Amino acid sequence: MKTVGLVVKPDDDACRKADEFERWLTARQVAVARYGGMMPPGKLSCRPTPTAPGHLACIFVLGGDGTFLSAVRWVGGQPIPILGVKFGEVGFLAETVADQLFAAAEAILDNRYITQSRMRLRVQVYREQRQIADETVLNDVVINKGALARLASVVTDINGHYLTTFKADGLIVATPTGSTAYSLAAGGPVVHPEVPAILITPISPFTLTNRPLLIPDSAEIKLRLEKKSEDIMLTFDGQTGLPIDSRDQIHIRKSPHPIHLVTLPEQQYFDVLKAKLSWSGGRV
Repeated sequence: MKTVGLVVKPDDDACRKADEFERWLTARQVAVARYGGMMPPGKLSCRPTPTAPGHLACIFVLGGDGTFLSAVRWVGGQPIPILGVKFGEVGFLAETVADQLFAAAEAILDNRYITQSRMRLRVQVYREQRQIADETVLNDVVINKGALARLASVVTDINGHYLTTFKADGLIVATPTGSTAYSLAAGGPVVHPEVPAILITPISPFTLTNRPLLIPDSAEIKLRLEKKSEDIMLTFDGQTGLPIDSRDQIHIRKSPHPIHLVTLPEQQYFDVLKAKLSWSGGRV
């Protein structure tokens, strides 16, 4: 018997559709592992994050991008295919919509689908030589100043060589998948998921010459705050975070564990991009 995972946004419409979908799967002799452990974004917990059962054939996510990122944390480093079904305002990570859920599920149960590998970033934080965080993100890791804080001064090294000190409201280090999230709102470029790169985007930089930067995905990034920086938070995919100060060193590199997104034949990346960004116009 196949078993699939089900992660659902805490929303009435999504929950009703999930209940209907679970009955539909059960009638087809498919077991369901429903994950209800999503927590609202908050400080990084000392407790280990629950991990999805390794035998799952696929995970269906009914919700927006926030729900999808919670599901990615549940997957952990396992190569379990994951499909996003849009039930939210933002849906860059969703592959299909609620009306197409059952057709998509039929294709997946019949193995009529492919997966696309999306890179993630591993983020390790050290405080006075002791590791205090080890997280993996699909979208981005963000250094953000508090409402009353002055500019953040972020000393940035690439592959052991000093690059610059960003003086800004914050700094975003994103994957190509994350280029359409916070980085885009901060003025960063859209990067196709197949481009092997890491994106560094300053948030409202004090110096206009500090621009978004694409570097190879083989690079290792080290960040630290200058001593005068205070009231600064480090966040992981907007899901969890922790306060940081000048004692901390942040190491960022490509994770060896990508996420495997289910791709349906009729979906094209650029069509989704145009729809989400409301691009229009035709040939001249």
